[in-house]
Amino acid sequence: MASSLASSVTSLQSSLQLLDNSISTLDSGVNDFPRLCKVLQTTRHFELLPEPTLREAQESLLDEITPSIAHLLSLSSNHVERLARREQSLKAKCDLQEGRLSSNPESRSSASRAQGQGNAALRGRLAGSSSAGSSSAAAKALELRRLVQKKERLKYAVDRLELQSTQRERQLRKSMAAQ
Repeated sequence: MASSLASSVTSLQSSLQLLDNSISTLDSGVNDFPRLCKVLQTTRHFELLPEPTLREAQESLLDEITPSIAHLLSLSSNHVERLARREQSLKAKCDLQEGRLSSNPESRSSASRAQGQGNAALRGRLAGSSSAGSSSAAAKALELRRLVQKKERLKYAVDRLELQSTQRERQLRKSMAAQ
């Protein structure tokens, strides 16, 4: 019986040694457990959202931005219209000035021709004879010169009034567009 007891003790000692080895192996594995928890912890780099939540966020962002965009578009279109009206105004003014410049040399030449004719006729009549016909021709020449000058003044006034009326029409359109 002693031999059977000795074999039981040996078997028990071998089991204890195996248990000690298992405990030391588990201890070495569990010792590193906090670091393993940190290493194995999942980190979300990108958060996944459900599609309805994403759509709601897009719609709310769109609702916030749309009035600002509409306001900026209206401001820019008003500014573009204002610049277009200014461009038209400047073109009309340029055309008016070109018309005045082109008509002035002609009117000056026609007035100087009339004045030259009147002066020549006056000089010829004064040199030849001083009859009632010559004073009548000189008076006609003076009247013609006055009429030409009056025509030029009226033409200038008409051009100025046309320019003013177009500017007032633009201002009226601008005020109607602003409302």
